[in-house]
Amino acid sequence: MNQATDQLCVNTIRMLAVDAIEKAKSGHPGMPMGAAPMAYVLWNKFLRHSPLNPAWPDRDRFVLSAGHGSMLLYALLHLTGYDLPLEELKKFRQWESRTPGHPEFSYTAGVETTTGPLGQGLANAVGMAIAERHLAARFNRPGYDIVDHYTYTIVGDGCLMEGISHEAASLAGTLKLGKLICLYDDNHISIEGSTDIAFGDDSLKRFEAYGWQVLAVKDGNDLTAIEAAIEQAKKDNARPSLIAVRTEIGYGSPGKQGKASAHGEPLGESEVALVKEGFGWPKEPSFYVPDEAARHFQAVAEQNNQQEQAWQKLFASYATGFPELAAEWQRGLEGQLPDNWDQDLPVYPPSAKGMATRAASGEALTAIAGKVPNLIGGSADLAPSTKTYMKGLGDFSAANPAGRNMRFGVREHGMGSVMNGMALHGGLIPFGATFLAFADYMRPPIRLAALMRQKAVYVFTHDSIGLGEDGPTHQPIEQVASLRVIPELTVIRPADANETVEAWRYAMESQEGPVALIFTRQNVPVIDRSRYESHGDLFQGAYIVDKGGVKPDVILMGTGSELHIALEAAAKLKEKGITARVVSMPSWELFDEQPSEYRDMVLPPSIGARIAIEAGSTQGWHKYVGDKGEIVGMDHFGASAPAEILYEKFGITAEHLVNRAVKLCRGK
Repeated sequence: MNQATDQLCVNTIRMLAVDAIEKAKSGHPGMPMGAAPMAYVLWNKFLRHSPLNPAWPDRDRFVLSAGHGSMLLYALLHLTGYDLPLEELKKFRQWESRTPGHPEFSYTAGVETTTGPLGQGLANAVGMAIAERHLAARFNRPGYDIVDHYTYTIVGDGCLMEGISHEAASLAGTLKLGKLICLYDDNHISIEGSTDIAFGDDSLKRFEAYGWQVLAVKDGNDLTAIEAAIEQAKKDNARPSLIAVRTEIGYGSPGKQGKASAHGEPLGESEVALVKEGFGWPKEPSFYVPDEAARHFQAVAEQNNQQEQAWQKLFASYATGFPELAAEWQRGLEGQLPDNWDQDLPVYPPSAKGMATRAASGEALTAIAGKVPNLIGGSADLAPSTKTYMKGLGDFSAANPAGRNMRFGVREHGMGSVMNGMALHGGLIPFGATFLAFADYMRPPIRLAALMRQKAVYVFTHDSIGLGEDGPTHQPIEQVASLRVIPELTVIRPADANETVEAWRYAMESQEGPVALIFTRQNVPVIDRSRYESHGDLFQGAYIVDKGGVKPDVILMGTGSELHIALEAAAKLKEKGITARVVSMPSWELFDEQPSEYRDMVLPPSIGARIAIEAGSTQGWHKYVGDKGEIVGMDHFGASAPAEILYEKFGITAEHLVNRAVKLCRGK
């Protein structure tokens, strides 16, 4: 390294961050100022990436888990040649800029994932490293290492405090993800002050216990020591590495260096002047980039672009030698499914006894997995219950990275974020499963998957009081409603085995973001489609199962295990001279996307008598039943008893539905 040039480049990163935050009058200057040296060494000496082709499949991944320090990343992207001009840095945190307050995936070229909620980025990085290991095992051939890259992340004290870091780091150590390298911005400061007021862990010993290689750099400004540590980390292929770099937040700020006041607010005009004076930086113009620094970053960018071009030549040769593998690789990256991927999906005959939709889901998953080789996933230690183990496809592990069953362990939060990393990496379709009541544990990564519109499939089973004796701790009441309010998440609660297959079909074909599939533990009848309408309209979100004549007296709406109750009630109402239309509504999100003509055909505005039935929270159903309608549901917790007893005691029955419909239609 040329010491003077390197220091000039480090200070350029720092000052771009300082100027952008000062101009915005908002932001977090302390982290970029302290962490600039480690970020510079990583991007200057190690990170393989292509500013001209940010989507180069074999690029190293860089995740800024400490997303509040976003200006560190934006400065690096601008300086290394990405499509992020200086004008965008000047619009930091402003309307429609490409430099939002925290990095956002797909919004800014070179940003690999949306970060800000602390710890999520670290877990995403674990998922990316898993994806690299798995795809390398599947596609690499002697002389053709087309998948051979590292995943780097910068984390802060807050990331390591969050519980998700424990889940993700433990999994990474268990899987021996040697190409995952984590740089820890060890500055001992959080918003409230020194971290020792709340964080007394020995983080290095903790990561050693997880099975990580742990290294330490005592001086965060020692570029040579940082380089040596990363070199050492790369030599250990059997363990992920944590490099603790002792930094000072707000480095170079006479009044704020090492203080909490450097964390989350601009330095202020007078303090910025002192910082520039200390670094020998011109006070004007702001956003100054010295020519020498610009030339150096440009040279590094050109070298990286050349590496990408060399890989393209390698892949062209690979495609000639292994055309089927190359086609499969390309299909996975483009999110395309193989031809005839759904030809073996099961079709179920009518059955009064029926089957649990979790069981039908397991059979559908087995059929899909045999045809879609990039489908990979598992459960939070619940595969036998969620029916999500793919037989014959092996377990992903350090010894068998080609395995497609993920053993996430009892780590729902970590599982969700690792899935996001796998999806973001590209080439894979990840799924993860747990009981619906525990969806609460993974809500943060579900929200981020929706925000990033990533293709992830969540399998949530044991979806109601129907799971019975386990009681209210495991019986979800509010969970379906809470999932439905997440924008860009499609929630599907199928009513029987055939709707379950269609739900999986939608989840596989959709490119519109994550999908949550909600399944029963208990058996539900397989609806006789020779008597009732086809299940083929599940993609419309809601459809008429039983028309109930030209102009029915009442509309009964149901989802999941309650649809057959609505059908039973309709038959009983007919005996009383009341005609009922029955509508299956497996997905509100899909129904709301339909043209108004279709929605009005399913739910005619002229029919005000409507009742919805669902063994869960009534929240949200008012939109569909209207002012004159009613909802049969549960706005209280469940109890421990056999499922049939609970349905009877809580009034989720055909008899109760009939009584409500009679009163509604006859005004009694």
